[in-house]
Amino acid sequence: MRHFDFIKLVGAGVAALCFPMPGFAPTQVAAAQQPSAGAGGTGVPNIIFLLTDDQAPGAMGCCGNGDIMTPNLDRLAQEGLRFTNHYNTTAICMASRCSIMTGLYEYRHGCNFDRGGLDRRFMDGSYPVLLRQGGYFTGFAGKIGFEIGGEKFAAFEEMFDQWAGGPGQTSYETGWNKNLAKYSDRYPHCTRAYGAWALDFFKAAKQSGKPFCLSISFKAPHNPQTPDPADLSLYQGRNFTRPSNHGVENGSHLSPQAHTSRAAIHYREWIDDYDAAARTYYALITGVDDAVGMIRKGLASENLDGNTVIIFTSDNGYNCGSHGFGDKVIPYEESAKSPLIIYDPRLPEKHSSEICSALTANVDMAPTICALAGIPVPGSLDGRSLLPLMTDPRSRVRDSLPLFNFWGVPSAQSMAIVTPEWKYINWYYGGDGMKPAEELFDLSKDGIEMHNLAADPGRAAQLDAMRKQYDAQLSSLATSAAGSYAPYAILFDRTVPWERKEHLMKVP
Repeated sequence: MRHFDFIKLVGAGVAALCFPMPGFAPTQVAAAQQPSAGAGGTGVPNIIFLLTDDQAPGAMGCCGNGDIMTPNLDRLAQEGLRFTNHYNTTAICMASRCSIMTGLYEYRHGCNFDRGGLDRRFMDGSYPVLLRQGGYFTGFAGKIGFEIGGEKFAAFEEMFDQWAGGPGQTSYETGWNKNLAKYSDRYPHCTRAYGAWALDFFKAAKQSGKPFCLSISFKAPHNPQTPDPADLSLYQGRNFTRPSNHGVENGSHLSPQAHTSRAAIHYREWIDDYDAAARTYYALITGVDDAVGMIRKGLASENLDGNTVIIFTSDNGYNCGSHGFGDKVIPYEESAKSPLIIYDPRLPEKHSSEICSALTANVDMAPTICALAGIPVPGSLDGRSLLPLMTDPRSRVRDSLPLFNFWGVPSAQSMAIVTPEWKYINWYYGGDGMKPAEELFDLSKDGIEMHNLAADPGRAAQLDAMRKQYDAQLSSLATSAAGSYAPYAILFDRTVPWERKEHLMKVP
């Protein structure tokens, strides 16, 4: 039986916070008062946050996927808590990564492609900066995925005790990253090199005498599909099971706006040669799985495993041919969802191997990590701490969640509202012969979204209820949208006719 001494949340307000105003310093926990980072500690835990890039929600063995090899992630899920309704509120990497760091929706942090870097004040309120101020030894390796507005990329390095991050999309070649180059002879593919870097980080963290927070952001399984040959060899000659909604014929019932997205126009490998696409995609994830195994073995060898919480998720999902789509961005399940596992070794074994269907989101990562560390976060975040679900996975932390796409061609931009049982999508665009469209899906019976019930008279009451929740979220957007996001208060308003929106399309 594992002993557990759960950290009390720093008030219910950990999830209702905003960033420091100028001259305001967050409450700090002196490093000298923190317990050392050792196994069996009963104070604040060490924290490891592992992030993949473009991992579909079902791309793990523990999700029932019999084609992929992920023994270490399956073990992590068996020993921890696996979440089945985890969404990225913006399903594209730059915006999602900022939401993970800050706990804010995209329209509040204001960072995405074509909109500029993340404002420094938001990075100063991010979970790694807050934990370092609170006495944690912090490290980051991999693709951070955004820049700080008006500053050089090197500005990130001073925010961490140890740094091996890379700009842009990074590279699968280990030697490309100067901070990983010493691992390139043994691990020329970067995925396992990140695992090796983590092992050295553990030694440095242990010597510091502080608890640690390590964030590793894998490039895998993002394009280009170039897995480690050792992993690719495991999948050679195999055929793979297609999703039950695979193929363009299973997307004809969806809005014409969705079919203008790059998810419908590009990434045709998932339609033209599914087996080849799945082979390389799964091999990349298997490489990540092996790195997770390296990390867990490293924790054990340093006697850190008994007091280290591990969080595993992805910045967005991936369509993998579902409804005829590749890529992400659009608000359907395969794109908007991603895996989430949280493993806390301090919990009693009765909490192991549980599954939670509560609605969770990328914006929940920052408040959850801060709550684990006992770090008060000033202000009001959009995310919520998931710690209550760790001991009561049948409870909820919210009843609904908004999903946004502010990026790409205007015709494929949308806002949606999702509950554990239902999803409502509003496609505002009415140009090019299209009419604004609504979609309503009963996720409890139709998790692959094959039946749009928006025009079903028998679902009128449910449609009205979802519209009301949508309107409430839009009202929040209207009152707190940053800069160039302000026009979306009208663009996403389902009651405003297209003719009164068309002039606002040129955003940002």
